[in-house]
Amino acid sequence: MSKGAVLAMLIVAAAAWADDARALACTVSATSTNFGAYSPFDATALDGTGNVRVACNEVLGLLVSYTIKLSPGASGSLAARRMSNGTHSLTYNLYTGSGRSTVWGDGSNGSSVVSDSYLLFVLSVTRDYAVYGRVPASQNVSGGSYADTIVVTVEY
Repeated sequence: MSKGAVLAMLIVAAAAWADDARALACTVSATSTNFGAYSPFDATALDGTGNVRVACNEVLGLLVSYTIKLSPGASGSLAARRMSNGTHSLTYNLYTGSGRSTVWGDGSNGSSVVSDSYLLFVLSVTRDYAVYGRVPASQNVSGGSYADTIVVTVEY
């Protein structure tokens, strides 16, 4: 087994939406969680950090509240997300905090979402939310690049 470069991608369904009654327009974007090189011989988990950015434009003095959800990716499981390289896979997960104890998902199967709100006194607010990733140690995998696609959904 050789070292393999590992990359988990956060591909965002970037969308702008507007609520005509409130004149709210928000966009969402993300940066990938790049884990770097993974060695199946290393007894330590491999951590990485990505980012989700939410930017909203609103009329003055309105409360803006939203929830950020992450999809399970290609594995279909929030308990064990998997990056793939052809027929090979590598287990990983994404978390809401740096302690990497709460899985960031859609609120189902024990996963959590990230919620935020603020009173908008300016015309535009941008907030960044760290995405904490972890690849468990000692997985018997082939070398190569591994990736997964996660859809970010912002609901308000």
